[in-house]
Amino acid sequence: MKASLDRALGVLRDDVRAMHAYQVHAASGLIKLDAMENPFRLPEALQRALGERLGAVAINRYPGERTQQLAQALAAHAKLPDGKALMLGNGSDELISLLAMAVCRPGERVAVLAPVPGFVMYALSSAYQHLDFVGVPLTADFELDEAAMLAAIAEHRPAIVYLAYPNNPTANLWDAAVIERIAQAAPGLVVMDEAYQPFAARDAMGLMERHPQVLVMRTMSKFGLAGVRIGYLMGNAELIHHIDKLRPPYNVSVLNAEAGLFALEHAEVYERQAADLRAERQKLQAALGALPRVRPYPSEGNMILVRVPDADRLHADMKARGVLVKNVSGMHPLLKDCLRLTVGTPDENVAMLAALAASLDALPQD
Repeated sequence: MKASLDRALGVLRDDVRAMHAYQVHAASGLIKLDAMENPFRLPEALQRALGERLGAVAINRYPGERTQQLAQALAAHAKLPDGKALMLGNGSDELISLLAMAVCRPGERVAVLAPVPGFVMYALSSAYQHLDFVGVPLTADFELDEAAMLAAIAEHRPAIVYLAYPNNPTANLWDAAVIERIAQAAPGLVVMDEAYQPFAARDAMGLMERHPQVLVMRTMSKFGLAGVRIGYLMGNAELIHHIDKLRPPYNVSVLNAEAGLFALEHAEVYERQAADLRAERQKLQAALGALPRVRPYPSEGNMILVRVPDADRLHADMKARGVLVKNVSGMHPLLKDCLRLTVGTPDENVAMLAALAASLDALPQD
């Protein structure tokens, strides 16, 4: 038996066996403020309407026209310009994987470049496809280091440059003029990852119109459908056409497509939720700024990055007090002693602030 297992394990790639999987932490019984989810559920009347609608879906059939209709509805919602196209993904993660597949050239060294700290899936998807991931550190204030970015682009000639807008986990929007110059210098694709667009003051749709190599990636997760897993990629129609060839034909289920269409038909509900979260974010920023030994950073997402005296201890202490936030202090040296706090409901935010304050009080004084 062991010999058979060893032979089976032997056919797996060594680097895959050595990798650490993306971790999703258990949150049962905790106030969950670690994953930038929209904390609001649909009103009960809409929950019932959605349930009835999903119950009528022909789940005995493969997805087909409904997913095409969802793509059309998302294009209308995003005000997609003429000459551009849109493709669906099973969340943004699948789109990132498809982009890596699209540029991978066996036997050749191909680079993917992104600022760091940033979304971990850019590096992971690169590793899965044997691409060289080049991480360019942000400045100490989490701004783009323009000179370092342009130098890295000139040296590595990346097939893809990822720019998260706003960035995760730092939550900030970068200088639009710097992004414009990076887009002009990039020899391949520039992917503007707008996962947190519902909470941001600016977007990259104009940049996409000016530059055919610029793609805009969004998700319905932060819209309020994290459990539905719908991402979408927009850009030059010819580019999207070729990347879309790699997409599994039924990657979005008919139930997910129906839920997405239902959400877009009630977009005003989700827009009100986003407005409420932006207002809560502003209150949280003020409250966090008033806490001793806490430095909150500016945010254009539904999260706030804070630097604290001892992130590991505070994270554990807050969890013991029933509040789960994200400890990002080990992701990158620039994030030393940083926690990422998701903006929740008013009650959740009050509980989170209380847990943070109590955990700070429990720390040894300097």
